[in-house]
Formats: sequence, structure tokens, C-alpha cells
Amino acid sequence: MTSVPIIQTDKVIKEYGMGNVRVSALNGVTLTIGENEFVAIMGPSGSGKSTLLNILGCLDRPTSGEYYLAGEDVSNMNKVQLAIVRNRKIGFVFQSYNLLTRTTAVDNVLLPLIYQHDDTMNEEEQYQRALKALDSVGLSDRVMHQPHELSGGQKQRVAIARALINNPVLILADEPTGNLDSKSGQEIMALLSELHKQGRTIVMVTHDDAIATFAQRIIRLFDGKIAIDQLNGQHQPAGAIQGGEDAN
Repeated sequence: MTSVPIIQTDKVIKEYGMGNVRVSALNGVTLTIGENEFVAIMGPSGSGKSTLLNILGCLDRPTSGEYYLAGEDVSNMNKVQLAIVRNRKIGFVFQSYNLLTRTTAVDNVLLPLIYQHDDTMNEEEQYQRALKALDSVGLSDRVMHQPHELSGGQKQRVAIARALINNPVLILADEPTGNLDSKSGQEIMALLSELHKQGRTIVMVTHDDAIATFAQRIIRLFDGKIAIDQLNGQHQPAGAIQGGEDAN
């Protein structure tokens, strides 16, 4: 039996503006991404990459069109409903890490569980899950460190651990290596590749062709439309970037 796609959009349009002045950031995007795909979304500035990521991440709603996330229609959900779906189904990895500055690594990772108000786990069980997530990204020795005590690569590993804590159906990565030196970027991409190998579905926005080689499939946007959607013949699981300093 064919599995339900993780992402399925149909003629998604997103318009901005007031009154008679309307600008289309997305203009009829129809897209399907299956389970365990690793997809890179690329395009020039203003092509609609960020708008599409916001809609796929349930941070915004389309003006028209449909969006199904793991078989659930989220197109017309209100802000509260979208927040619940985000916390339950999506893990985010941002260029700027989005970590709480005066909070330890383990407490940063715990945040999605706290927001979820999950009564099936007590505090100790939640804490142990956060420790396990940090261990899975190679940071078992940094659990009590605050962001200012971590390198850029380590901060991004904390962010990835936080993205994994709720076992999401989808990981969205927005320029995940944008603030990193090339060696640290290579290590982060190797980690994302390993997560993909373990069965995770990953959608990544990047402007860097070298980073895009880690993805199986590349979608290029232009003027709010999909201009190219193709399998990546250059796909490689690790080692696309050379040089730079150690992430530790």
C-alpha cells in the first residue's frame, strides 16, 4: 500500500498587500514530497522560498489552495490549531539557531515538550528524552552549557536535537549552515544526511549549490512558481564541503 505523502500542496497561492495592490509571493505551487525524501528548495531572492517554507512549516496559511501535512488538511486552520500541528509534527532548524541565550542546552531541547503539555511523560522522562536527543547529535558532554559557551556548529546541533525531541514527521531546515564555517557546515550536513538515512523527511532551503548536493531532489523556484523539480544527480551523503575550522 502506498504511504501518504508527508507534504502535498495543490495550487497554493500566497498574496500580500492591501486594497487593490496585491503581490503574489507564491503563484500556484503544486508539490508532493514523500516520506524519507531529502529535498532542497532553491531560488533567487524574492523567488518565494521563505514564503513556501513558512506555509510548509504551518507558520502561515495560503491565500488559496490546499496543503496536506501527513494526510491532514492544514490549509484553513487558525493560529492555535497551526501551533499545535507545528509542535506535534514539525521540527525546525534555523540559520540563527533560535536558542534561548541564558538557558542550558538540555533545557533548550526540552522546550517543545514543555509547550506540548504532554501528560504521558513526567519531568524526569522528558529530561531523559532530551539527554538522548543531545547524545544523538554528539553533545552528551555539553548538556549544561549555555549557547555562549558553544561553537556555531554545536549550537546548530542543539537546534537539531530540539527539532527531533517530538519525533516529527517533517524536519524543515532554513539555511542550516548559513552562519557556519565550511568545516562546521560539512559536519551539520553529514548529521542531516544521517538523519535522512534513518528515515527522516527533510526539506531544506539553501542558496548554496554545494549544500544542495546533499539532497536527493532539488526544487528551484522563480517568481513564486516551481521552475525546476528534479532528482539530484550530484547527490552525495557527506563530504561535499572542504576546509574551514573544526566545529568543536
